[in-house]
Amino acid sequence: MKYLIVGSNSFSGASFVRHLLDRGNQVIGISRSAEPDQAYLPYRWSSCDATRFEFQQLDLNRDLAQICALLSDTRPECVVNFAAQGMVGESWLSPEDWYQTNVVAQVALHDQLRRMPFIKRYLHISTPEVYGHTAGWTREHFQFSPSSPYAVSRAACDLHLVSFFKAYGFPVLFTRAANVYGPGQQLYRIIPRALMAALTGTKLDLHGGGHSQRCFIHIDDVCTGTEQIALNGVPGEAYHLSTTEPISIRELVERVARTFDLSLNEVAQQSEERLGKDDSYLLDSSKMQRELSWVPQIDLDSGIEAVKAWAEAHLAFLQKEPLSYVHRK
Repeated sequence: MKYLIVGSNSFSGASFVRHLLDRGNQVIGISRSAEPDQAYLPYRWSSCDATRFEFQQLDLNRDLAQICALLSDTRPECVVNFAAQGMVGESWLSPEDWYQTNVVAQVALHDQLRRMPFIKRYLHISTPEVYGHTAGWTREHFQFSPSSPYAVSRAACDLHLVSFFKAYGFPVLFTRAANVYGPGQQLYRIIPRALMAALTGTKLDLHGGGHSQRCFIHIDDVCTGTEQIALNGVPGEAYHLSTTEPISIRELVERVARTFDLSLNEVAQQSEERLGKDDSYLLDSSKMQRELSWVPQIDLDSGIEAVKAWAEAHLAFLQKEPLSYVHRK
């Protein structure tokens, strides 16, 4: 099967590229930036056949015509879109950037994709941020209550795609995953950031004391579920990918610290809460188990050890990388 991956330089996008290549698929990847160092590109680590992967540097905001030409030339059967302007806290500083990338540019892309009959599946990688704070385990739905410009932009794009599904039969499917982690993740995310704090003797900030709760799911489990949705999911439907084991950010950082025989206070310090941060995301993923026979396989401790091994293997390079998010328009 031929896939086009939008946002192939992202952590999840690059990991999914490797997953697809390992299974014999042909993959085209596009991202707005040139390919980063191979430390962030899982498909450059494995023994998969790189001749089945093509990358082009194209930006949704500036290069729509070239993207459409690439689609027409390569005619992928499935498009998987990981591209989005991320980060909750930073979205308050220049919300127009988030709406431009996550709504305006996406709508323009989708309006072209719906006219391309060779596209049989369009998989949109959404986020649980669209729900806002969840009280208890929540099932898939589209009654949103977003809490930040980032979340509002993602919710708006999801609803726009629902309208395209209803009006045009556009073959969209949605995924919403819990907090994804794994080797190759950007350092401003909590697990690699905590590992780097332990490895380098620095401290990370625990916003609000780290009492918010999340479920953490390994990227390999997410990739397996994402492929199953792409192949066998029902168009118009959303699917959750999550474990059933919530943990507070404080407890998570403490668990990372223990792998180095360190205390929480040696790797973290308390700071004020971020604006618009939700207390918890608890995603009920029973639909995936019931309909697509998907169950996550990698436990959190094993997953942390895998990220630790990656960080140690690439430490000389990673020490030169910023530990905080750097915004790009």
